[in-house]
Amino acid sequence: MKLIRTEEAEGCVLCHDITQIIRGVTKDAVFRKGHVVTKEDIPVLLSVGKENLYVWEKQEGMLHENDAAEVLRQVCQGDYMEPSEAKEGKIDLKAACDGLLKVDREKLNMLNAMGQIVIASRHGNFAVKKGDKIAGMRVVPLVIEEEKMNRVKESCGETPVFQILPFKKMKAGIVTTGSEVYHGRIQDSFTPVVVEKLEECGVEVLGNTVCNDDSDMVTGAIKNWLEQDVDMVVCTGGMSVDPDDRTPLSIRNAADEVITYGAPVLPGAMFMLAYAGEVPVMGLPGCVMYARRTIFDLVLPRIVAGERLGIGDFTVLGQGGLCLNCETCTYPNCGFGKG
Repeated sequence: MKLIRTEEAEGCVLCHDITQIIRGVTKDAVFRKGHVVTKEDIPVLLSVGKENLYVWEKQEGMLHENDAAEVLRQVCQGDYMEPSEAKEGKIDLKAACDGLLKVDREKLNMLNAMGQIVIASRHGNFAVKKGDKIAGMRVVPLVIEEEKMNRVKESCGETPVFQILPFKKMKAGIVTTGSEVYHGRIQDSFTPVVVEKLEECGVEVLGNTVCNDDSDMVTGAIKNWLEQDVDMVVCTGGMSVDPDDRTPLSIRNAADEVITYGAPVLPGAMFMLAYAGEVPVMGLPGCVMYARRTIFDLVLPRIVAGERLGIGDFTVLGQGGLCLNCETCTYPNCGFGKG
């Protein structure tokens, strides 16, 4: 940096904050480090006693913080995101639509390990709404080596660190199981909860079929919904290992591939996911009916975003898979589901 007269500072970049103090009114930076001085700024600078300024002296091979932040934006920003303007070496990204945030952890860790670079984000595999802030990135020093930022671009390749998978317009059929519900002995309190959660993700519910505990009847109901070109089938009840809990068998008989029966998540251990072709068929354990957040809340947004899940997507859920059932639920602003 170099020291110059304020009258000659137009177009120069400040190397430090300029503070304005008005007794009883304000004590704050009137200009921030990194600000590019304009002709109109000069009288203001003189009024706060700055007859000389330390400004950035451009050097070959060095980038200003805002230019470097723009490089970070280029490697981080995926589709359906809106960036803020670069300011003080910082850029934020916001969601431009409702969807599922995906984070390339390996790239994110690699960039943060390079030094002088900071990128912070929300957890991946969670839903975001349009306008949500999803990530912030900045360069720590006022200037940084251009060679380092070139390495950032080269090491990240063509795929961005952050992506948003927009939620798809989906239709669901529900199969409600249980002889006690089928014969009208008790009121069905499970289906309304499932409908609410599906609609929370924008899924249209076409209806529900009530079955007794007969496995063939449940299998037939699942296949009937599949023939109606639904995007998912959700089965409620009968998911434990008791002899009369036959929903898992029914799902197996209706599906082509079973991904998992059981997940390292509490509540929700007896969850089942299978696929009939490309259509997911889910078996929901009873906890979904009464617990505020369960495995269903972790899986459903990914299904609605169009992801096809495999067994590896479930085995990693153990760390963070324990819901603490807090008196005041703050999900998703808590550790549940965040490995």
